[in-house]
Amino acid sequence: MNIVLWVIASVLAFAFLGAGLMKIGQPKEKLAASGMGWADDFPTGTIKAIGALEVVAAVGLILPTALGIAPALAPVAALGLVGLMLGAAITHGRRKEAQFVVVNLVLLALAAVVAWGRFGPYPS
Repeated sequence: MNIVLWVIASVLAFAFLGAGLMKIGQPKEKLAASGMGWADDFPTGTIKAIGALEVVAAVGLILPTALGIAPALAPVAALGLVGLMLGAAITHGRRKEAQFVVVNLVLLALAAVVAWGRFGPYPS
């Protein structure tokens, strides 16, 4: 099961690192034009903050456990992603974007599995 948790955490980290860097590095208008219509509903600072949280969570999923330094931060990072995905699912639900809600809920479930595994039976 520890290997499964590493695989899930790695996939999540890769996805959220890319998504976060994109939100940090691109202007709001470009994000909205590229299919992230929700960006029009939020101030630029909020979009950058979401991106920064995604990057921090991506790093937090891997580095603490891999380095053995404060490994309890990995499940905390996973819980942070659960919260981010819950907010994203609500946002997309309000915008009637069902396909994105499904993606958010899958990512939420994967992050919840990592949080459960790292808090519980497989801490490292």
